[in-house]
Amino acid sequence: MLGSPDSAAADPHDERARVLGLVQRFGWNATSFQVLEPGYRYFFADGAAGVAFVDTGSAWVAAGAPLADEARFADVTAAFMRAARAANRRACFFATEDRFTRQVRLRSLLIGEQPVWEPARWDAALRSRSSLREQLRRARAKGVRVRVSDARAAAAAGTALRDAISGFVRRWQGARELAPLGFLARVDPLAFLPDRPVFLAEQAGRLVGILSVAPIHGREGWLLQNLLRAPDAPNGTAEALFDAAMRDAAARGLTFVTLGLAPLAGPVARPLRVARHAGRRLFNFEGLRAFKAKLEPARWDPVYLSFPEDTSAARAIVDVLAAFARGNFFRFGIETLARGPALLVSLLALLLVPWTVLLACCEWRRWFPHPAFKWGWVAFDVLVAAGLFTLRRRWRASLAYLLLTAVGADAVATAAEAIWWNLPRAAGAVEGGVLVAAALAPIVAALLLAAALHRHAVVAVPGPFIGGERASSA
Repeated sequence: MLGSPDSAAADPHDERARVLGLVQRFGWNATSFQVLEPGYRYFFADGAAGVAFVDTGSAWVAAGAPLADEARFADVTAAFMRAARAANRRACFFATEDRFTRQVRLRSLLIGEQPVWEPARWDAALRSRSSLREQLRRARAKGVRVRVSDARAAAAAGTALRDAISGFVRRWQGARELAPLGFLARVDPLAFLPDRPVFLAEQAGRLVGILSVAPIHGREGWLLQNLLRAPDAPNGTAEALFDAAMRDAAARGLTFVTLGLAPLAGPVARPLRVARHAGRRLFNFEGLRAFKAKLEPARWDPVYLSFPEDTSAARAIVDVLAAFARGNFFRFGIETLARGPALLVSLLALLLVPWTVLLACCEWRRWFPHPAFKWGWVAFDVLVAAGLFTLRRRWRASLAYLLLTAVGADAVATAAEAIWWNLPRAAGAVEGGVLVAAALAPIVAALLLAAALHRHAVVAVPGPFIGGERASSA
């Protein structure tokens, strides 16, 4: 529809073909090809300009700059923002670059940097970095070999190769502490695959790494989009995938390669630096930047979040986070909790400390039938807390199973004691609330430990064989 987002009646195939035409003509942003993946809506200013975005329910968050001629950035942006207001939505543009921010009168907040390589200079970068050469040597010594898949074979439903890639991605996602992200962080190496290569790292016929590529038509380049390494892959696997992609890009005559945004990298504002440090338990921002830096990029380009003057930076950031959380923070949080992240194992241990102190200080006659019950629970909680702290420092499945058994027994015993002794003597809502908290706490702890055990079990499963049988790594 002219001047409006896609309607429910629009043919998604026709619309996708229309967007593909715009991407091939105006796709300059590193994120441009990603907008062809599922989950995006499209605003068309006319037949030669459009904006790809996600609707969070309160905002339209655009993926990069408009798909339009640079001279039209301002008018297409204005039209998109008018349409958003008409739909009772805020609007912002995520992952914009200097080419956009110079043309459009919006506020722009630096949210990170993206590394850029020139494929023709990759050999020179390798010669100057002995640590990179050593990583590649280690991967070769462990039998890791990288090949470019036949795109149509990898995309064909029901084939062993597609099943192996899909299984690998599920395993990789199962090892993450965060729930799967949406928007520009969606992981799907097979999306729109016939138009782009995918590099496979194999060890003795087993898939240990994947690197998928998205073309950047406006810059004769590639976004190395999904660089996935199995938890048990040999050292150097990621570097071997990157090396293969760079050599392939050089052979094709490409002049621009990027690994995409390193979020919160560079001279970001102080609140974002605080967020970078505070969020390191769930996402290692500094580690991601360090990995990209060791691959010797030619330069780092700034990446921005652009938003209207009447929108606060904090509001725009929340809108972007909602896009990555697939529009629902509560659901995303529950899914993350269900994955049993290590952060919550630490939190359980920390919460046990004040609880145990309160337990030790309480009057036993009011809460327990005998002082031995009180001190038995105190000793039990001290041991469980010590076990949780130990598990947080170093994961051991045997200890996790022991703690799960102990906490499960705690849940049963606490519920039995509450029903038999405490409920008949409870006086008022406060004591009732304490009893409910005491009964629910071990149940929640047991569920989180069970989720953590499941996640680590997924990580321990060996990767799939290509074709279902062991092949030579020579």
